[in-house]
Amino acid sequence: MDEKTLKQADRVLSTGTWMIVFGAVVYSVLTVTPLVRGVTPDGWEWTAPILPIVVDAAVVIVVRLDAALARVGGRAGGWPVLLRWMTGLMTLGLNTAGSALKGDPVGVAVHAVAPLLLIVSSEASLAYRRALTAAVTAREKRERAAEEAREQAEREREQQARADREAALDREERRERERREYEARLAREEREHAATLAREQAEAERERERLRLEHAEREREQERERREQAAAAREQAEREREAQQAAERARKEAAARAEQERVARRRAELLAAGPAGRRLDEPIALEIVAAAFEAGLTIREAADLCGWSTGWVTGRYTELKQGVGV
Repeated sequence: MDEKTLKQADRVLSTGTWMIVFGAVVYSVLTVTPLVRGVTPDGWEWTAPILPIVVDAAVVIVVRLDAALARVGGRAGGWPVLLRWMTGLMTLGLNTAGSALKGDPVGVAVHAVAPLLLIVSSEASLAYRRALTAAVTAREKRERAAEEAREQAEREREQQARADREAALDREERRERERREYEARLAREEREHAATLAREQAEAERERERLRLEHAEREREQERERREQAAAAREQAEREREAQQAAERARKEAAARAEQERVARRRAELLAAGPAGRRLDEPIALEIVAAAFEAGLTIREAADLCGWSTGWVTGRYTELKQGVGV
């Protein structure tokens, strides 16, 4: 019987037992309450349900504890057996007393069904649970024995495997030692060859470095000569540029002096013409007003020289003062 079947059997047993207990308890309360109420003093009839409830509570306790003990394979001695049978007989007596007092054998038989079924089902469920517990215990013992046998076989296999591994390790260590010796010999030869190559390479590197330094020195000399030539060229260009700038400044200064002399001669000519007998053309008048303004002549004097009104001359003077020009 596997674990699933055992659990299903236990569930069916528990469900059936508690259904029988519930039905017997309800039926007992409904049957015994009128009997107890009939023998209870007046005024205390409300206590009639207490007695069947107390007896049925004892039945529930017995069934529940027996089930718990049976699951763990325990036994509580003779007192639980006495309590189980005492509560069962009390339930049987209380349920059949009413019919017995009336001399009704059919009623006695009918009312005895539930208590008897409760007593027998309690005993049967206890026996079933103990049998299931024994079966589970036996199966667990077999499983433990099988597990121990598997563990023993596993330990033996591990020991054999360990011995095989140790032998393999010995062979591997021997091969590894030979391999290390071979690799060490190869490494020594490679180091010697590498040292020879390194010496040759170092010598070649020193020769390349010497040639590189010589080439760098020649490059520096050439660079220094190029810089000196460039500096001389820059100095020559600077001198030529300064000479050109000096010549340009001299030319501009000569041109400016010539322009100033021309303007001065023109101004002197305009001012030396004297008062105009008529209003001169506007371009000539503008030149005369500008010359008069530069010479510091009054507005009246400028008006006399150009022949225009003092108002017009005043406007030109204002423009000249403001830097607009005429």
